[in-house]
Amino acid sequence: IFLLAVFFAAFGYSAEEVSVTVYNQNFGVVKQSITLDLKKGENQITASDIARHLEQDSVILRDKNNPKAFKILEQNFEADPLSEQMLLFKNEGNTIDFKVMEYDEVTKTSKEVLKKAKIIRSGYVPHPQAYGRYGSRYAMAQQAYSSDYYGGGQPIVEMDGKLVFNLPGRPVFSNLGTDSFIKPTLLWKLQSEEQGKREAEFSYMTGGMSWDATYNCVVPEKGDMMDILGWVNIDNNSGRHFRNAAIKLMAGDVNKLNDQQRNDAYFMAEQSRMMSQMREATGVEVKEFDEFHLYSLPRKVNLLDRENKQIEFIRAERVTGQRTYVYDGVKFDKNNYNDEYGRKERADYGSKCSNKVWNIFEFKNTEENNLGIALPKGKVKIYRKDTGGSNEFIGEDSIDHTPKGETVKVYLGYVFDIVG
Repeated sequence: IFLLAVFFAAFGYSAEEVSVTVYNQNFGVVKQSITLDLKKGENQITASDIARHLEQDSVILRDKNNPKAFKILEQNFEADPLSEQMLLFKNEGNTIDFKVMEYDEVTKTSKEVLKKAKIIRSGYVPHPQAYGRYGSRYAMAQQAYSSDYYGGGQPIVEMDGKLVFNLPGRPVFSNLGTDSFIKPTLLWKLQSEEQGKREAEFSYMTGGMSWDATYNCVVPEKGDMMDILGWVNIDNNSGRHFRNAAIKLMAGDVNKLNDQQRNDAYFMAEQSRMMSQMREATGVEVKEFDEFHLYSLPRKVNLLDRENKQIEFIRAERVTGQRTYVYDGVKFDKNNYNDEYGRKERADYGSKCSNKVWNIFEFKNTEENNLGIALPKGKVKIYRKDTGGSNEFIGEDSIDHTPKGETVKVYLGYVFDIVG
């Protein structure tokens, strides 16, 4: 810990508060306030407290008060995880120690000794970080090249003046070297106009983050007037812990290119606002932001890597719903996408394709119905109380982003006692 502290101090970087905006489409935006201790001229800055799935071309680093105070000459992103293979690769041409088992004829036992060997070729190290950018053909070619069949994956060492196509034992490294990093690391070369400390804004996009909503609706034993408890589910698989972070959630389908498929996301505009009763009850604040909705959590939280966190954001009572039964002879099983294959060729298509009647529960998203808020997409689970007062699950469905004033429709399954 002491060595790392000295390392960061030497490079003039200290991190302060952090905030994260999480999107529905498996990414997030991380914002930090950092202090840069710069000298006049060229500076080397290192930042390693970053997300493993950082998108390096999204990085923004600038002075809060004077955008021209410094300039980024170079930026490098070291994302390869430190491993034995990687250290061998970085030591090609160097002589290192190997732990080798030798048999002692006198004692009739084997013992471990250190022997030196020069690494001629380490064996090719695949680069998984590039697979997403260059696609499956690139990945297959790299993996084939690194296999023993092509020979690229076989190490070569020089030992006792002879070439050996294998490692003689377990490699022992004296140090990591200046170009090896335990964690993903950003390296900046900055040009500063003057010496001194700078308050800077540092932000970037990262994959491995998402969120959605879950609405648990409880209907009484008789009637369809229900209570709703809504959760936001935040998922963090970015490769970084966010401690004491301000969290915001962006609702809406933001257009973002995918590195693997370069598919356009769908764009949706919503026009709504949060009613004051919900803000007072839950503390989650929502406001219109551009053509989307931005939810702010009321307090800072710890969002650890590989953690899924639930936070209550809505609690509504006496929301009136109604039951609708839908029959359509052309419609197939809602949950079986293969149900229609071959059915359209039948003579009775359209009249006897299905005798199932859909059970739909719907409610209006209005202030008069004790809602009237922007409902982010997610799952709706319906429970009904039995005669003993227990909640019994009767169905669930997914909903899209639902603006104020629209009707939410939840498919619960098929009606048992009615056929078409």
